This record gives sequence, structure tokens and C-alpha cells, in this order.
Amino acid sequence: MKLAYKTPIVVSDQQENVLWDLSEKNRLLYNFALAERKSNYQTEKEQPKDKRRFITYQDQQNQLPALKKQFPEYKWVYSKVLQMTLKKLDANFKSFFGLLKNGHTDARSPGFKSKDNFQTLCYNQSGFKLHDNLLIFSHKHTSGTELSFELKYEPIGDIIQVELYQDHKNRWYVSIICEVEVPPYFDNGLYQAFDPGIENIVSAVNLHGKHLQFANRRTDLYWKDKIAEAQARRDFCKKKSRRWHFYNKKLLTMKRKLRDQLKDFQHKISKVCVENTKANTLIVGKASVKKMAQKKSNGSTSSAKANKAKKTLNHSLQNTGSMSRFTEFLTYKAKKIGKRVIEISERNTTKTCSMCGKKEKRKLSDRVIQCNCGNTMDRDLNSAVNLLLRFLWYKFIKGHKKIDPRYLLQEPSMDEESFLKHYALGQDLLRHTANRQTKVPQALTA
Repeated sequence: MKLAYKTPIVVSDQQENVLWDLSEKNRLLYNFALAERKSNYQTEKEQPKDKRRFITYQDQQNQLPALKKQFPEYKWVYSKVLQMTLKKLDANFKSFFGLLKNGHTDARSPGFKSKDNFQTLCYNQSGFKLHDNLLIFSHKHTSGTELSFELKYEPIGDIIQVELYQDHKNRWYVSIICEVEVPPYFDNGLYQAFDPGIENIVSAVNLHGKHLQFANRRTDLYWKDKIAEAQARRDFCKKKSRRWHFYNKKLLTMKRKLRDQLKDFQHKISKVCVENTKANTLIVGKASVKKMAQKKSNGSTSSAKANKAKKTLNHSLQNTGSMSRFTEFLTYKAKKIGKRVIEISERNTTKTCSMCGKKEKRKLSDRVIQCNCGNTMDRDLNSAVNLLLRFLWYKFIKGHKKIDPRYLLQEPSMDEESFLKHYALGQDLLRHTANRQTKVPQALTA
């Protein structure tokens, strides 16, 4: 299993000059390779399909020795770093063509890199050495300055890749990817389903009939107006002026705080979900966030109202990355302790009543499902029950036996506050839950 460790480093003025020189060579290589690919595409697309010869990563990699002879400055950069720059360009093109193949006509092709931003230096497999918490990078810059940085802690596992980069506040970091051993997975016959959402960050139900929901803190709504105001003020200023830089700095700071707060909350909740369940198999709904965030309009009044709700959904899905990122956190934390996360399609899990199986189209504002069969249940909890039923059907039943969904909700759950106190998630998180009413439908706790 691969884990990434991000840690800040202290860079001297001499080292910073060397890093920027190396970054510039990688940026130029990326842009030249991109221009070559675009020119090649324009030329070859006019040819018959059987005679087209598009440039590949292997072709451009084979040109590196000749490039170094013609421009000796590229010898400053470790060879693997140049190769990884071309590898990233190739990956960007593969992602672009993959989106087009899946019908995303709004996908954008890779763009050129600006000299204002530091180009990440990626050392893959070689070119670095760790000795007594001192990370040393290889290069052949004419200054002879040693690129060695002290780490605050020693990473666990075998280091396979190191990336050196700078953020928008000119702070330097290294991201270390390590290969670590994980405990073997075994199926203990216990299963728990999780439905990630926006109103509730996760709704869970297990085979013992216990269910639980964590309400999303929605820090994105707190920062939404503040970010919009700072961006509007910045856009009224002359670009790159002193006042423009002032508001741009404020805007980037608020976006960083929003991102950090969301990630911190998701890390805590995903850790609680994984470590405090006896189930070794976790089922998570797999949703296409990109499709969910696509807007459609036909110009009618009703469509305008629907688009307003859709716009809020777009902000919640795309600007925060809450659903897909939470699933990623849940997956690697589970694998780290020997558990497994299985993603299954959650199509129609909200439309379908978990008790009788009747499908009914519902608005985003309908947070409680009220079916004619008498089922009254929270929307997200209903989806979690359907996910667990679907998994059990595929794994064990396959249509030969009917599962009574009431069994999955036979016991009342503890509320969110009690759950967090019982497992001591942390005082900082408990402060936010002290005065909140748990959103568990009355029918479930009766």
C-alpha cells in the first residue's frame, strides 16, 4: 500500500535560487513537449487513420539525450526528474482523451505552464537519499549548492517517490510516497454500508440494525460569501497591481482555510467510521460527482428554480470535493488496518423505498422519504439501507431469498453526540456537536 507524507522544509536563499533554476528547465521542457504534441496532432489528424503517427511519451523521452547535448543547461536537472515531467504531460493527455471518450465534451486539453509558479520536481525511485532525517536531492547545478533538507520525522516504509514543491505563500514542502505493509484482509461476516452526502457527510447502517448519521459542518457555506466578496473586489482592481495582490492574497488565504477545515473534518469522521466498527467489509456508494454537478436548462420558470438548487449542489460537490475525497479517506484508512472498502453503484438508491422497493422521483429538498407502504425515513439513511441490501443480494442471495429491510433498522441508534463522546474523537470536534439535535427520524427510534 502506498501512503503519502507531506512535511514542510526550510530552504535557504542559495537553495531557493537553485530550485527555481531547476524548475524553469522542467517548465520549458513541459511547454516545448506540449507544443510539439499539439503541432503533431494538427498535422496528423489530416492523414488517413491507418497512416497517423502521433507522438508518444516514449518518443519524447528518447529525445532527451539530444536535447541535453544541444542545451547543456538541462544537464543540471536529474534525468529522472525530466522523465517524470514528460510522464505528467502524458498522463494529462490520457486524462483529457479519457474524458472525451466518456462523453465529456467540455473537457479542456492540457495548457502551458506559467513561469510565475514553481514547477514540481518529482524524483521517482532514485535521485534522493535519506540519512538521519536528512533528505538529499541529486542535481548538477553549476553553483554546487547542496539540496539537503532536514525532516521533522522519518517516514514509515520504503520511499519510492519524493516531490518537492512550493505553495502560493512561498512555503516549501516535500511529499514523500512510501510503500508500507498492511495486515491481510479477511471476511468476518460483518458488513456496514456508508452513504456519503452533503447534508449528512455520512449515513451508516450495519447488519446489527444500528444506524448513525454525521451532519456536515458545511464550512463551505460559511466561507462562500466571504470568498465571493474578496474575488469581486480583486476583479475590480487592475491586474497585478498592489491592491490586486492584496485582495488576491486574502482570497487565496480564505480558500486555503476552507480546504484545510473540510479536510480536517473529513479525516476525523472517516477515522471514526473505520476504527470503531467491527465490520471488516465496508460498502460505500459510488456516485458520479461530475454528472451530478452538470446543469441543464430549457428556459422555463420551473427549470430556473431547479437550476438554482442545482447551482448550490454544484458548489457543494465541485468546490469542496466532499463526497469523492471522503471515500478516498475511508478507503486508505480501512486498508491500513486490514479492512476493505467496496464501492457499488448507488443508482436509484434514493428513489427506491428500502421497505417496499417502489421507485419515486424526489426533489433535492425532500430530506425525508414518506412512502405509501408506511415507511418514513431520512433520505440518506434510506440510501444506506439500499446499498447494504444491494451488496447482500449480490454476495449471498442473488434473488433466491428476500431480505427484510426492517431487520437492518431493528435497533435504535445512539445519537451523534453520544457516539463521539464514547469514542473520544476529540474536544475540538465535541464542541461543535454539543448543541445540535441529531437528525434521526422518529419512526426509526420509536
